[in-house]
Amino acid sequence: MVSTFPTPNSVNLSQIRLDIRSMQPQLVNWRRQLHQRPELGFQEQITSEFIAQKLQEWGIEHQTGIAKTGIVATISGNRPGPVLAIRADMDALPIQEENDVPYRSLHEGKMHACGHDGHTAIALGTAYYLSQHPEDFSGTVKIIFQPAEEGPGGAKPMIEEGVLSNPEVEAIIGLHLWNNLPVGTVGVRSGSLMAAVELFRCTILGKGGHGAMPHQTVDSVVVSAQIINALQTIIARNVNPLESAVVTVGELHAGKVYNVIADTARMSGTVRYFNPELEGYFGKRIEQLIAGICQSYGASYDLNYWRLYPPVINDAKIAELVRSVATDVVETPVGIVPECQTMASEDMSFFLEAVPGCYFFLGSANSAAGLAYPHHHPRFNFDETALGMGVEIFVRCVEKFCS
Repeated sequence: MVSTFPTPNSVNLSQIRLDIRSMQPQLVNWRRQLHQRPELGFQEQITSEFIAQKLQEWGIEHQTGIAKTGIVATISGNRPGPVLAIRADMDALPIQEENDVPYRSLHEGKMHACGHDGHTAIALGTAYYLSQHPEDFSGTVKIIFQPAEEGPGGAKPMIEEGVLSNPEVEAIIGLHLWNNLPVGTVGVRSGSLMAAVELFRCTILGKGGHGAMPHQTVDSVVVSAQIINALQTIIARNVNPLESAVVTVGELHAGKVYNVIADTARMSGTVRYFNPELEGYFGKRIEQLIAGICQSYGASYDLNYWRLYPPVINDAKIAELVRSVATDVVETPVGIVPECQTMASEDMSFFLEAVPGCYFFLGSANSAAGLAYPHHHPRFNFDETALGMGVEIFVRCVEKFCS
């Protein structure tokens, strides 16, 4: 299916207005400056100062220090009207960059490996353009620069500190540069786009002993193996096969010596699903399985289970708004990709629980240029042509929603 999408050589930029196209070198420059100085969640001091300096330079009203490092810029049109929010995350990941580029990370062990530097540059470009063209829209646009999307999550504390009020936000949009789609495409759909994510950590408490005398022990490794296998039956036999869900054990640690049966084993993992009605189900079912298996082997357990982010669910009307303007920016019909769900998660979901909105994917891969590594890879990078396309789509959404 991917082969039917337009290649980078066929991307048509004629629908991007000239004054946004003229911003492209600056968008690239901002993105690369941010890329060189990545910061982890709630530590985005340099990034926040960079954003605030630009907003102040352009005379855009803004508030800093929200949820530690977050910023909200407020831009008003020439006429009263609705309030639309645009959200951009700005944190990086604890990854050592392997790209050999002039703008590679200067911060050891930290990297913009998910495109948030691009999201911030697109939001800055949108803010600048709107501030220069207040005659083109009514009402108010609030641009939210959010910390800590990669964890532990900055959306919820920003909402709790009032970013959606004064004035009250009526709808919200946001984008994610997406290397699962080629540049020149947009992934947008109503309903569920990204999955909820819940986490668990479990310690199995057995009884250690000599590897040659297992009858004297309670083998925590064997118990863990039975639990890991049993967890997969939740998806196979407890969840409606028409629903999408996944349980993954990503960590397992036990033992230190080859001939010693370990008395404890520690595992951790994630649960992901789209249907919000499944909230609360997996935690109960996982504990039932762990408790039953431990009892049958004579072991005990210590389980911690918590919800991280709910699913990203797009409002049908706002998704249609994004789709309608994206259709005018990218080549159709293959430029719009409706089947773009992913089991990845995003705390944009908290904004979408609070107000109607749409989160969409902006294709950013260019395999011909070696820009197709997946997100969170140490060589992740993207085709910067997408930056101007992102500004154009955001601006058109504002002009149409706030008309």
